[in-house]
Amino acid sequence: MVLESEKFSDERGFFIESFNQRDFNKCVGEEVIFVQDNHSKSTRGVLRGLHYQLNYPQGKLVRCISGEVFDVVVDLRKNSSTFGQWSGTRLNSSEIQLWVPAGFAHGFYTLSEEAEICYKITDYYHPEDQHSLLWNDPSLDIQWGNSEEPILSAKDKLGKLFDECLKYENTI
Repeated sequence: MVLESEKFSDERGFFIESFNQRDFNKCVGEEVIFVQDNHSKSTRGVLRGLHYQLNYPQGKLVRCISGEVFDVVVDLRKNSSTFGQWSGTRLNSSEIQLWVPAGFAHGFYTLSEEAEICYKITDYYHPEDQHSLLWNDPSLDIQWGNSEEPILSAKDKLGKLFDECLKYENTI
């Protein structure tokens, strides 16, 4: 779900209310409690993801505060009508945010020279429950919009194919 905050601009600059718990809950139709804020910085060509959790799934409210990224989610919820489908959104230093409910794999590709992402999450980080879905799984055919090979972490290079995740892990 893409959310847009109202931006108030004048000759001095701008003001955005980037988060309001009451308004956010009303918008997504449920009470969501965030327990941790994360901030990452990446250089052009870095692809982070596609990350997901099985035992401690995390909802994420993602915002790009500088630069631009192509943000991708993949639905891993077995009982969902969009199970196995992906969606991509360009995020930049505007008032747009992306709500990623628990049960999705999430990742982003850095389009600008540098980009900074801030995101709120609904469960604490558990390193033993961090998994990676392979960014270029042919069965998902994600169109990242990049022509060169992305820069990946060692863990993300070893991501599993979607079918392997279904076969060997308890997907959400």
